[in-house]
Amino acid sequence: MLTRELLPVPMTPGGRLDINSGVARLSGKIWATLWKDDRRPAGTAVLIVHPSSNFIGHYALEELASRGVAAVGLATRYVGNDSALIMENCVLDVGAAIRHLRELGYDRIILVGNSGGGGLAALYQAQAETPTITHTPAGDPADLTAADLIPADRLVLAMAHPGRAVVYTEGLDPAITDEHQPFGRDPELDMFEPANGPAYGPEFVTRYRRAQIARNRRITGWAVQQIEALRALDGPDDLPFVVHGTAADPRFLDLTLDPSDRVAGTLWGSPWAANYQPASLGHLTSLRSWLSQWSYDHSRANAYRELPGVKAPVLVVSGSADCAAFPSHARGMYDAVGHDQRELVEIKGADHYFQGRPDLAAAMCDHIVEWAG
Repeated sequence: MLTRELLPVPMTPGGRLDINSGVARLSGKIWATLWKDDRRPAGTAVLIVHPSSNFIGHYALEELASRGVAAVGLATRYVGNDSALIMENCVLDVGAAIRHLRELGYDRIILVGNSGGGGLAALYQAQAETPTITHTPAGDPADLTAADLIPADRLVLAMAHPGRAVVYTEGLDPAITDEHQPFGRDPELDMFEPANGPAYGPEFVTRYRRAQIARNRRITGWAVQQIEALRALDGPDDLPFVVHGTAADPRFLDLTLDPSDRVAGTLWGSPWAANYQPASLGHLTSLRSWLSQWSYDHSRANAYRELPGVKAPVLVVSGSADCAAFPSHARGMYDAVGHDQRELVEIKGADHYFQGRPDLAAAMCDHIVEWAG
């Protein structure tokens, strides 16, 4: 019989006030849901993670548990609010969850980074195997070398992109050249300007991608300057700010770029609306969170950079109709793995959330359990 229980996981302090809720801070806990078959002894647990999404109700949990493994969906300390998120603290949360599962008797842990969890899972595994990080990109203490992180036995990147900073920069609108004037747009770098496409020519795409990275670096440089200025003040050491235009990846409108079975659009509706609406990706952040979470050069949760050093076997699962994690993401992560214990699986017809296709979600669960061995 399948059962579900809520797991209170002891939270490792992060050293900063970056959670608004005093109740959440003082509880000293993060939370996870555990699905399992009571007729089977503890053995393998599949842990699904994301930096800020609430995976307590993840669609794959019951399916995985029905296949004989314990299935765990984690909510980090930043669940539902990534405005002050520090990736290094998310690593601590994943580590706390894995340690708790070991204490419950699970001797085999399969770590699944789903969607934006891909970069986090890769960073966790790399640091658990060979810890090197002692500070956040802003210089705050975050000693992962002393955290006694337990490596997962296997790593799965499912419907995942390589990291929030990577995919964020790929969607950062380079037509916005003044951060305080979101609708003062440069027509030469505007994917929504009909003269530019779609379809978008190679020369435009090359200029566009360079300008996206340049904008990310401008914001990063400004954030570093602001942190330095705050150090001279007796008071706040971080500030919030707004970033406009974060859903302007040309692949959202031009299906010839990174071709797949996807339909045009984003996870949040039309690209033009999603580019500005608050509920889409990364519009509100803080100086320190920007460096850890969104900075193209500073954020460490980048599977392309972390996977070459990972020793555990790695499975990459992608969907041919996914409009958020693209074929080049899956191939790039697979190619980045530095050993032969790797596999790349594409599920034909699957979009990012398997909407209307529980059979395809079940197929992903089959691959994960088979990979778990």
